[in-house]
Amino acid sequence: MSSTLRERALGLLARREHARAELARKLAPYAESVDDVNVLLDELVARRLLSDERYVEMRMHARGERFGNARLAYELRTQGVSDELVGAALAGEIDELARARQVWQRKFGNNVGKISEETNAAAERARQVRFLMSRGFSGETIRRLLRGDFEND
Repeated sequence: MSSTLRERALGLLARREHARAELARKLAPYAESVDDVNVLLDELVARRLLSDERYVEMRMHARGERFGNARLAYELRTQGVSDELVGAALAGEIDELARARQVWQRKFGNNVGKISEETNAAAERARQVRFLMSRGFSGETIRRLLRGDFEND
């Protein structure tokens, strides 16, 4: 295994946390073999320089307040994080309804709760639903939010 591969891995990890599979994809073009990459990744994990748990924690902290569970889970899985880690991270997060409400209030501000008063209520409601869906919130969460069903808050 070359020292340049190790240096490249350490450089990537110095910038931000990476999932193991993500780092493997980034290093593969520079390695002589897949075994070199796996040996290096095993060494980094053993030295606690690479951790999927830390990566998940970082991503949840950075994006958890703006996105719903579906989008967060998708982003983590595309980076090669295991389903067990994804499930544990989402279980430990703030309630999705509370996060959706915060996102909704930031985006729509004074329009919150005034959907029925608007002349084009259906179009405004559809716009808000599309926005929340694009952020990865579930249909049930969006329905509860737009109905004003906040008893769990």
